[in-house]
Amino acid sequence: MSKPEPQGFGPLQGLRVIEMGQLLAGPFVGTRCADFGAEVIKVEAPGSGDPIRNWGRNQYQGKTLWWPIMARNKHSVSANLRDPRGQDLIRKLIGTADVLIENFKPGTLEKWGMSPEDLHAINPGLVIVRVSGFGQTGPYSSRPGFASVGEAMSGLRYINGYPDTPPPRHGISLGDTLTALFAFEGMMMALFRRDRNGGRGQVVDAAITESCFAMLESCVTEYSKTGHVREPSGSGLAKIAPSNIYPTADAGYVVIAANVDAMFRRLAQAMDRPDLATDPKYATHIARGDNQEELDALIAEWSGALTMADLTERLERFGVVYGPINSIAEVVEDPHFRERGMVREFEDEDFGTITIPGVFPVLSDTPGDVAWLGPQQIGSGNDRIYGELGLDASQLRDLRAEGVI
Repeated sequence: MSKPEPQGFGPLQGLRVIEMGQLLAGPFVGTRCADFGAEVIKVEAPGSGDPIRNWGRNQYQGKTLWWPIMARNKHSVSANLRDPRGQDLIRKLIGTADVLIENFKPGTLEKWGMSPEDLHAINPGLVIVRVSGFGQTGPYSSRPGFASVGEAMSGLRYINGYPDTPPPRHGISLGDTLTALFAFEGMMMALFRRDRNGGRGQVVDAAITESCFAMLESCVTEYSKTGHVREPSGSGLAKIAPSNIYPTADAGYVVIAANVDAMFRRLAQAMDRPDLATDPKYATHIARGDNQEELDALIAEWSGALTMADLTERLERFGVVYGPINSIAEVVEDPHFRERGMVREFEDEDFGTITIPGVFPVLSDTPGDVAWLGPQQIGSGNDRIYGELGLDASQLRDLRAEGVI
């Protein structure tokens, strides 16, 4: 299965992006570009390709269900980057691009003769997005890095979980996704700068550790001025009440966030306990924080006597901020996610009818879309894309036979 031409939708139409690297953080930057209409050309090793092609717990007819999320809307070319001929081929391809995304260990591109200086000599307007565990400089830059390590070293994992238990990881590779989002943001800023100021590209240096560190809100300033080290706080936040998960009579859980005074008054009415809103122990944000455990117990006793349907109807009626803790099965069936296009059905020749996540954020005039679920065959775009560089059928056949592509 191959697509002969770039898709025609989204605000990034006309942008050519070369994606080098594998697995999650770097390729997810490419996915963000492709979802909004850029032509994303993924460079893969001949024969093996990106390991994400085979990752994931569940498969469908021998095909991973992770690959179509990461590879959708992209095109694949193959190149042996350890062969000088493969390096030369990709240098030519980069000469036609607006953006290069790479997530190799720092120094790898330089080893292949593709340093930023080398590439800007070929293509001065190129924006080079470099994703790594620790960044391109600094004492740890030469270390390999994964999301779990970045989450741990940044301080993000330390505050996760419950007191006096080992801090658990998140159920996703959060550090990879955060880094990709920051890298995409940096890429867009660099493109804006390039197009406004003389066409010169620059390097975007996105590290997993720093992307996780950037999420720590006031932890740094709290420590700086008071010496306070934020600790894990379980399902709520210390001194923020009520804002926690509360049980229902039918074994569900609902997040109720009523820590603002006006919202707490609404919750007190929903509980048929308007007196709570005037009780000195709960009347103000500070007082509720000081009496957090007692207040949470009161709310849990009330919610636990109601079914999910009855509880959420009452919270809805009184305008209280709430949300059930949904499994993916419940998310997929939720009419709000469906109507917003965040969960949609897609027809694909490899997977048949498959439910996929939609494209976010929603743009009013040039929304993103999903044109196809990515190339199942490594190098399926070789003939078209390398042909555009001037290689004829005979040259492509020889390079293929010699393991270069």
